Amino acid sequence: MIMPYVSNNSNVSNTSNVSNNSNASNVLYIQFALLAGLFLLLYYPVITKMVSDWGIDDNYSHGYLIPAIAGYMIWIIRKDLKKIEPTPSNLGLILLIPGLCQLLIARVGSEYFLQRTSMILVLFGLSLFLMGKNFTKKTAFPVLYLFFMIPIPAIIWDKIAFPMKLFASYLAVKVIGLIGIPIFREGNILHLANTTLEVADACSGLRSLTSLLALSAALVFFTEHSRFKKWLLFLSAVPIAILTNIIRLTVTAGLASRYGEKVAQGFLHEFSGWLIFLLGLAMLMGVNALLSMQKR
Repeated sequence: MIMPYVSNNSNVSNTSNVSNNSNASNVLYIQFALLAGLFLLLYYPVITKMVSDWGIDDNYSHGYLIPAIAGYMIWIIRKDLKKIEPTPSNLGLILLIPGLCQLLIARVGSEYFLQRTSMILVLFGLSLFLMGKNFTKKTAFPVLYLFFMIPIPAIIWDKIAFPMKLFASYLAVKVIGLIGIPIFREGNILHLANTTLEVADACSGLRSLTSLLALSAALVFFTEHSRFKKWLLFLSAVPIAILTNIIRLTVTAGLASRYGEKVAQGFLHEFSGWLIFLLGLAMLMGVNALLSMQKR
C-alpha cells in the first residue's frame, strides 16, 4: 500500500516561530531587567530621601502605603497584562529623555520635588519604549497613583494650608456657636470663655484631604462604577475631609470649653485625629456603597 506523503514544513515553520517568539521574549525580559536595575541605581538616593521624609513629615505618613497599593493594582491586572503583546515604541524616548534631563537639572539644583516627579515620567517612558502603547495605557493608573507618595513642596503646601485653616476656623466657629458655646475668632485663633485655641496647620484639613484623596483614588480603581460615578467617588473625599475636620475642631473646642486647654493637646488630640480619619474612611466607604446600590 502506498501511503500519502505529508510534508513537515508547516511543523518546522511553527516550531521556528515559537522559538523566535521565545527568543524575542527572553531578550525583552533581559532588557527590562537591565533597565529596571539602572532605574533603581539612578533613583536610589531620591527614593531613600523620600522615604526618610515620610517618617519625618506627618502630612505624608501615608506615603509608605502608596507603592504597595500601586503594586497590588499591577498584581490585580497581571493576567490582562500577559495577554498584551509587547510592541516596543521609540515614542517612549520622548518621555524618557526629558524625564532624565529633569532628574539631572533637579539634582544639580537640589530640587527634590522635580527629582521625584521625574520618576513618573521615566516610568512611562520605559513602559512605552519597551512594551508599547497598549501596555502603557493599561498600567497608566497605577503609575500615576504614585504621585500620592510625593510630598508637595512646603511653599505650595503652606499656601494651600493657610486659607484652608482660616476656612476651617470660620466653619468651626459657626457650628460651635450653634451648640451654644460662647466663642470668638481672630483669624485662626479661637477664643473660648476659659481658654484660647489655635487652629494649626495640622488642623487645616489638608492632611486628611491628601490621605482621603489617595484612598478614594484606590477605591476608584478597584470598583466597577461608571466613569461618572468614579469621579463622584473620587471627589467625595473633598467634602468628607472638610466635614470630618469641622467635627474634630468642634469636639476639641467643646471639650476644651468644659475641661480646659489640656484636653486639646497631647495624646487626646492625636487620638482624635485617628478617630476622625477612620470616620472619614467610613464615610468614603458609605459613598461607595450608595453608588453601588444605584443602577449603572
